[in-house]
Amino acid sequence: MTTVHTRLSALVVDAADLDSESSFWHRLLGRSITKTATHHFLHIDGFPVIVIQHAAGHVPPQWPHGASQQMHVDLTTDDTTAADERVLDAGGRRLRPADDAGASARHTGSRVYASPAGHPFCIRST
Repeated sequence: MTTVHTRLSALVVDAADLDSESSFWHRLLGRSITKTATHHFLHIDGFPVIVIQHAAGHVPPQWPHGASQQMHVDLTTDDTTAADERVLDAGGRRLRPADDAGASARHTGSRVYASPAGHPFCIRST
């Protein structure tokens, strides 16, 4: 039997508004963006690429209070307070009330947010 090597080539994120979603992830993760009419490619050191794909009929997941989250991204930081401010300033939103962010971090080690297109993600301390 032949050994097959599979590796991640991209993380593709659907969004109705390419500029808002790609700008959000760029502000969080940095590096560069290459734009086409239907896709924005976010290049990050040490990661293949995040592709923001235009999806005109995109409906955000209704998680945690509705339908399945579909997928989510986990990020790490050495300063959860600064990361929280950066997420909100970049256009993200908390999926739990502000007063629950600290409790959430203590109990699960993560703070839970959504990008402008509604994709959930977690930030945890390194």
